[in-house]
Formats: sequence, C-alpha cells, structure tokens
Amino acid sequence: MNAQKRYDYLSSERSQYLREAEEASKLTLPYLISGEETNIGMKQLFTPYQSVGAKGVVTLASKLMLALLPVQTSFFKLQLDESQLGEEFEPQVKTELDLSFAKIEKTILESIAASDDRVVVHQALLHLVVGGNALIFMGKKGLKLFPLNRYVVDRDGNGEVIEIVTKELVSKQLLKNQLPADYFIDKVNQEDNEYHDDCEVYTHVKRDNNRMVWYQEVKGKVIKGSQGKSPININPWIALTFNHVDGDSYGRGRVGQFLGDLKSLEALTQALVEGSASAAKILFLVNPSSTTKVHTLSNAPNGAIIAGRPDDVGVVQVGKTADFATALQMTQTLERRLADAFLIMSVRDSERTTAEEVRMTQLELEQQLGGLFSLLTVSFLGPYLDRKLSEAQKKGEIPRIPKDIVKPTIVAGINNLGRGQDRESLGAFVTIIGQTLGPEAIAKFINQDELIKRLAASQGIDILNLVKSVQEQQQEQQQAMAMQEQQMQQQQAVEMMKTPMMDPSKNTALMGDQQEMQQPEQPPQ
Repeated sequence: MNAQKRYDYLSSERSQYLREAEEASKLTLPYLISGEETNIGMKQLFTPYQSVGAKGVVTLASKLMLALLPVQTSFFKLQLDESQLGEEFEPQVKTELDLSFAKIEKTILESIAASDDRVVVHQALLHLVVGGNALIFMGKKGLKLFPLNRYVVDRDGNGEVIEIVTKELVSKQLLKNQLPADYFIDKVNQEDNEYHDDCEVYTHVKRDNNRMVWYQEVKGKVIKGSQGKSPININPWIALTFNHVDGDSYGRGRVGQFLGDLKSLEALTQALVEGSASAAKILFLVNPSSTTKVHTLSNAPNGAIIAGRPDDVGVVQVGKTADFATALQMTQTLERRLADAFLIMSVRDSERTTAEEVRMTQLELEQQLGGLFSLLTVSFLGPYLDRKLSEAQKKGEIPRIPKDIVKPTIVAGINNLGRGQDRESLGAFVTIIGQTLGPEAIAKFINQDELIKRLAASQGIDILNLVKSVQEQQQEQQQAMAMQEQQMQQQQAVEMMKTPMMDPSKNTALMGDQQEMQQPEQPPQ
C-alpha cells in the first residue's frame, strides 16, 4: 500500500477530530484550521460576533510559549550523574563540569534564539489549544508545522507513534530532477489535473524497531533522495496532542472543553448586536392620504418651512432596550468563565520577563490545566532538546556528551528553572549563614573559590581569564609578601639611621672615624 492509499485509509479515523477542530476554530481563529479542501483561498471564512475566543486562544498559547521556551531563562540543564562521583570523579570536578555544561546550555539557547523555532512553536501551540493536534518536523532548515488537515497518525495502545503520513503541495519545478523526465508531460485529456503547477507529495513515516524511517512519493512513485532514517530517541517527527486519551491516535484541544460556552456566547452576542441595531433604527411614517409630501419632508434641511400637518408624520422605534438586560448579564457571566478557562484575567504587562514570573506562569498553567502542561513538556521539550543537542554535536558546535555520565534535564512545569534557581538557592544559603552565624562565619566556613565558580555556572558566565585561579592567587600572595618584607627592611633601615648611635653629632667615636676618613693621607717621609 503506497503512501496516498495509506493516507486515505487513516483519514477516516481523523475525520471526527478534524470536524471538531474546524468547529472550534470557527469560533476562535477561523483561519487556523480548515477541512479537507486543498485550496481554501476561495473559501469564505466565518466571522464570529465575539472576540473572547480569539483572545483566550492567543493568551493561553502565549503563556504556554513563555513557560516552555522562556526568552531570558534556560528551560533545561545538563546534570552529572551523581552515582558516577565516587572513585572515578573527585567532588571538585563537578564544579568544573558545571561550568562546561553552562557553556553548552548557552550555545544551545543562542542557536534557538537565532532561528525561527519560537515562531513555529507558537503556531503549533495555537493549533494545540484550538484543535488539540499538531505535527512538527525538525529538518536541517528549521522547524516545519503540519496542521491537522495535512497529516494522519497512527498510535499503538501505549500512545507511541508508529506511523505518520503527511500531505502537502509542492511545485513541479522543484521535483523536475527527482522524477522521470516524462512524468510531468502535459496531456490534453487528463482527469487528475496533472498539468497544474503544484502536485501532491506524500511523506510516509513508519517506525522500524528502534528507528524511524521515511520516504516521499508522488502518484505512487518514490522521489529520489527523499529517504531518511533516524534513531527513535532523536526522532525529528514530533506528533503533539494537547489532551490525549488512551487508545486514541488524536487529542482534543482546550477550546473543545468549553465549546458550549463559546457557542452560547456567540448566539447571545449575535442577538445583542442585531437587537441593538434594531433598537437604534428609527423610521418616519407619512400618512399616504395626507397633503404632506414624502420627498419634500426627506429633502428639507434643518429649520426649513414646508407645507404639511404634524399629525400626518409618525415615528416608529422598537423601544425594547430594557429587554436586553438579561442577555447582557448572561454574556458577562460567560465571558468571566471563559476568561478563567483561558487565563485571561491574570495577564501582567512587563518590559522584562523575570525568572520568578516564568515560574509563577508555569505553576499557574499546571494548576489550571490539571497536569496537561507537564505532559506537554515531556512530549515536546524532551524530543526537541535531544534533537537540538544531537544536531549541535554533529556540527561541532558543542563537544560530545557522554550519555552514561551526563543527562539532560527539562526544568519546566512545577520544577525549578534551571541554573537561575541554582543561583537563587545558593544566594539564599549564603545569606542565611551570614544572618544566623554572623558575617565572619561566611569567610570561615565557605570556600570562596568554589562559591565564585558555582555562581558563574549558575549565571552561564565563562570565567576563563576572568576569575583568578588558585595558582595565580598563590603567586600574587607570594609577591605581596615579598614586597611587604622588602618594604619592612627599607623602613627598618630608615629608622636605624635616625637612632643616636648612627648620629655623628651625638656619637663621638663615629665622628672621629669620619674625620679620619676625611683627612688626606700624608705622603711618606
């Protein structure tokens, strides 16, 4: 069975989830998820009467983005396996390794900041909140997002991905050298519209023991050079779900959980808008048998004098404004419920995001989403980080990391925030010692060299040629002692010259010796 047939076969299971995702997108972000149509450019998108859904989706996706990939804080740290610190490693080695790990972390974070990963991840989070599903491919040129209407997935009973088939439109010009020369020859009578500029390319991904293998095909023909494989631990295909149920291959989004409130709010808002427009409409009625002319009345300027009778003109207005109060109260109730569901009420404007703010956001997401945020960190951040470390090692950007000794740890969710938390904990520890035992206890019990190195590691600072080594400190101390001893000798010499024993005016013996030295030597007789 080729990729296209496999895609069509698995689409039957996806159809239910795709309809729910399209309905959720209709009330929030209508452009985000569409149906099976290949070309949605001619499709007229639905415009909702309310904007609470769109605001809620964007707010929740932004908070998830801040918690998963914070801008100014590391979302992971490399740790040394403590069980290896026995006879093989000395305890002092751990600090030096932490400094090296901090450099590696900084390199990875700089690589992420220089790429467009955050843009693609934010789009994927929008799809997860609305439709509950998203597929990310980590290629050599960066991340690529596949919405739910462009891929199918099959999972086993444990929720592990065993098969993925994607569908996308690719220009024939890009495939000209990868398919037979006569494959795209235009023909007059073709039912499949093969003469169009784009063609459907299917990518078939399948698990083979401990690796993932994939290839691309067009109309049942494999594209040259499209084959690929990867170990399962650094799989570039990441199929994400927001709220996954055991036994299902797809997930459901946050919007689907509150779809009833969104539908009710949409209907009430539409009624209020249309009713308010009707209530604001004013019509003037003229008696058809009266002498007052309609065109004369409509064209008369303000303050004009025309012929007619006031009784011939009447005003029609709905006058049901008070009847909207119940609907307005209900809409306000629904808006408050949706604001709590999508964490709209707790948005804080700030120019600079601090580590404490990120931590509080993560804790809030964990409490409000009921553990779904932690599952998302495991399903996305883990494979994402493993792939990033593997690519950086292949490019030579970071040294090889021994897997049996060093383990990458995700520090998101309710966990601490990487080495930033290490810095705060270390500072609090030293402060408590000073407050409890006095400032002199810090110098007595704390190894200052080790403290400086750990602070530098927690900040991700390279201490090369910045912090003096122990040897340099000893050399400077010896030089200072030698300088001090020389100064003391000079001072002693000066003080000795000031003593009466060394004063010729007070020491007659010394004066006599000097006189004898000053007299010229007499020549012999």
